[in-house]
This record gives sequence, C-alpha cells and structure tokens, in this order.
Amino acid sequence: MITNQNSKELKFLSNEQIREFAPTVFAEKPADNVSKHYTHIPTAQVLEDMKKLGWGVVDAQQVKARKDTTKGFQKHLVTFRNPDVVINGADGDTVFPQVLLTNSHDGKNAFTFTAGLFRLVCSNGLVIATETFSDVKMRHMGYTFEDLQVQIKNMVEQLPLTVESMNKMKAVELDTKQMKALAEKSLTTRFTKEQLKVAKINLDELIEPVRDEDKGNDLWSVFNVIQEKIITGDFSYLSGAKSRKAREVKNFKQDMDINKKLFAFASELVPEEIAS
Repeated sequence: MITNQNSKELKFLSNEQIREFAPTVFAEKPADNVSKHYTHIPTAQVLEDMKKLGWGVVDAQQVKARKDTTKGFQKHLVTFRNPDVVINGADGDTVFPQVLLTNSHDGKNAFTFTAGLFRLVCSNGLVIATETFSDVKMRHMGYTFEDLQVQIKNMVEQLPLTVESMNKMKAVELDTKQMKALAEKSLTTRFTKEQLKVAKINLDELIEPVRDEDKGNDLWSVFNVIQEKIITGDFSYLSGAKSRKAREVKNFKQDMDINKKLFAFASELVPEEIAS
C-alpha cells in the first residue's frame, strides 16, 4: 500500500548541490542555434513548480556535450521523490515511487516525465515501462504550472498500479530454466548479438542473489537481482581467453533505456490470468 514516510528520513538536494551535478539545469538562456520559435523554459522553473507539488530533487545528472554549441545546454536528468508517497510491501520491501524529468536547452528535447521506483533494500532505481506508465511529454511552448499539476496528478493517481505490478511479479514462481532464460534475454540490453555469440557468460552468476532479501524464486526477486547486476556491471564474462568485468552503466540515457527493456522483459513473464 502507499503510505506516508517520515520526511526526516528523506533529504532533498539543494540548488547548490544540483548545480554541482548538473549545471545545465540552471541555464538562463537556450543555445544560440535554436529556432527563433523556440520557447525557453528553464528546468529550474520546473524544479520550483514540482516543489510546490511536494516533489523534491534526490538526484541530478547531465550528459557530456558532444559539440561546443551544446555545451551548457545539453540533456540532463532530474529525479524527484515525494516524502508522502511510499510503497510498503507486506514482506517489508519498501519502494519509493519517483518521477524522472529529462530536458535540454538546445531545442532538441521536450520536458519528458517518466515513472520510476527506488528500492530501499538495494538503493537501486528502476524505471517503469508499461502502457499505463508511458512517458509524458510537455512542450516548452505553452508550458504552465497548471498543466504540470495535471500531468503529475495523473501520474500519482496511477501509482497504486505499481503495487499491482510488484504483487503480480511476486505471485509468479520461476524455475531455474526460466530464471536463466530471463537473465540471457536481459544480456541483450548490454551486448550485441555478435558479442553474445563469442562471449561466455555464467548465467548462474547473474541470477545469484547478493543479499538475503533478494533470495527467492518469485519473478520480482529474480528481476531485481538481474536488473541490479546488469546496471552495476556486477558480473564477469569471457571474451576469447580473457576474463573481463562488466562495466557499470553510468550514462543516464543508457540506464533508462536498459531499465525500460528489463522491466518489459520481466512483465512478459506474468501469465494472463495474473496480469488481467
């Protein structure tokens, strides 16, 4: 169920901290090469508007600028959490719904809001990818606080469905063959088909829980184990005669894309009689 959380347990980032991690959030003007029809709405304004709605910033990142013309205006990610919105599972698994905002000031991106989950037990973030939780885009032109309020309200109203998603996955028991099949499919988010043909990866390592809380054959537990290892690079593989350690995914664009695919792969394993 969704319950309140003691706000003392959650500390939001200050504007100074956000500026340290993602200075482009505070760009006061757009890149010089944007269209004359471009309307500049700084991400900092959305931060203030989200704050009015009870959502504070817990993380901020930006990608490296590939061109000098986009430096200072490049794509960035801001993660919001609300201290009054928490999912406490009956089994003690605590999950915090999150809203992930991506934007840029080079004229190439609209405000995009994505639903996510932060799992306390492993300090790990998941990105939800279903028809119900598809990305919400808002154009800079015509942006208003009222529109933002409506969009966030709609997302919050859908949050109880995240509890359903968790419970449905927890109700599905997997055998070892199914676990390995999910792990093998999950590897396609990190490697190409050609790479997987030559790489030797121990699937047992991918499905081995890191902590006691993740032990279990239910789909939710197995999915979380695989997701965490895929993102953090907590597995090794043989490439030719060399043993290599997988790299951690640090680019937030890649992280979000992989997360969406992994969530979709896991959701496919929920039988129709449970999913409906």
